[in-house]
Amino acid sequence: MTENLERDESACEAPVCETWQRVLQVTLGVFFVFGTVILIYYGGPRATDEDVQAQLQQLTGQVNRLKQEEAMPAMVLNRYRNSICYVFGVYRVGFPGRKPALRARISGSGFVVANGLLATNRHVAEPWYEDAESTALIAKGATPQLEKLLAFFPGLTTPVNITPLAWTAEGDLAILQIDDSAAVRQLRPLPFADKPSTPGEIVAVVGYPMGILGMVAKAPPAVYERLALRNDDQGAANELAALSLIRPSATCGHLGDVVGEKLVYDAPTAHGGSGGPVFNSRGQVIGVNAAYIDGFSGGTLGIAVDALNPLIAAARKRQLLYMRPQVPVQK
Repeated sequence: MTENLERDESACEAPVCETWQRVLQVTLGVFFVFGTVILIYYGGPRATDEDVQAQLQQLTGQVNRLKQEEAMPAMVLNRYRNSICYVFGVYRVGFPGRKPALRARISGSGFVVANGLLATNRHVAEPWYEDAESTALIAKGATPQLEKLLAFFPGLTTPVNITPLAWTAEGDLAILQIDDSAAVRQLRPLPFADKPSTPGEIVAVVGYPMGILGMVAKAPPAVYERLALRNDDQGAANELAALSLIRPSATCGHLGDVVGEKLVYDAPTAHGGSGGPVFNSRGQVIGVNAAYIDGFSGGTLGIAVDALNPLIAAARKRQLLYMRPQVPVQK
């Protein structure tokens, strides 16, 4: 049997995860706490006050964790939304003196990890990476080239240019430089997890599934009617930005497994979600969303956030030497 491993390049609007189940769990947890206390007093051997207090503290802690997990997706969206961007680009692969053999658009997600630095997947920063058609052309001597790569941040009415600075030689991570501006410098870097992740944890994936299509789908009716049939992703993105409608979506699920640097979870994603952050229940980034296994709802794949640290260090060194070409943003 062949697994079809899909990369999130161009992107499905994934709804914010259902919360009613978590609310039910919290409610049942509260009843469980009080029911247990009653049983301790009136059923079985008589417990000491110290035993009752210890049991109550333990169960109260469990209920508080359930409440924290239920509130986590809304918390990360409200706190970190503006630092999670939609990435749009155009690239081509071709031979010198000839019309490009391949020219395509790219959609993805990214998030701020340091002053002026953005994290995403390598296949977003270099769209030809591990792309079968591009690889075949490059093997014949063709040259890949980015025509443009733009970041649209919530709260900013215009896009900013972004430029790849560092990427993994064997892997799917990249760090990009964000064009300097007063607005960009105010963006908050997302916090990384301070301890390893363990299977069973609640996770939330934030990004731009389905890219422009996903954002247009949740736009107000008048905007939707105007943009739904428009075959111009960059023009639509510019209009959404001007209307402050660049907004990421969140889905949640459970971390199913951790294998080295690879994270496996069941939070839904789709094309365009590549490069978005994966949060734990404490609102810390544990990974970078990367791919999903088509046909298996529990097979969403991410890369552990620790793998970003050496790339960030390399990118900071290159920031000091890098001279950005003064290419105006195409709007």
